[in-house]
Amino acid sequence: MAQEFEQLLLKNQICFPMYACGRKIVAAYTPYLKPLGLTYTQYIVFMVLWEKESVTVGQLGSTLHLDAGTLTPLLKHLEQDGYITRARSKEDERVTIISITDKGNELKDKCKDIPLALASKGSALSEKEARELYRLLYKYLESDTCS
Repeated sequence: MAQEFEQLLLKNQICFPMYACGRKIVAAYTPYLKPLGLTYTQYIVFMVLWEKESVTVGQLGSTLHLDAGTLTPLLKHLEQDGYITRARSKEDERVTIISITDKGNELKDKCKDIPLALASKGSALSEKEARELYRLLYKYLESDTCS
């Protein structure tokens, strides 16, 4: 009977190990982010803003592969906490521009050692394997499929 439904076996799903790894990665970040009052999703929003300073909600969603339903409450919260500002574009009022504030930039210094702290814990992958996984994951992300 299981052979008839091979496509439904968990061991045959590439999405499952990706999902499980994602959860494991977020859990690894949590001890570093929680004292700062940040979630992993907020952290990656900050990473984009630290790099670009201002982006549209659409650009942010596209970069992070997040939809407006996920971003809107998150951005409202960050704005209420004084980390970002949201403003309508003067060219197109349908577009909202997100900008980092000085308070948001202050978090950068508090977060700068997080990637190094996680890297120091080691990885099951060699540097070459990690680069290849990175390349493959982005290839997969761009394909918008899951099998």
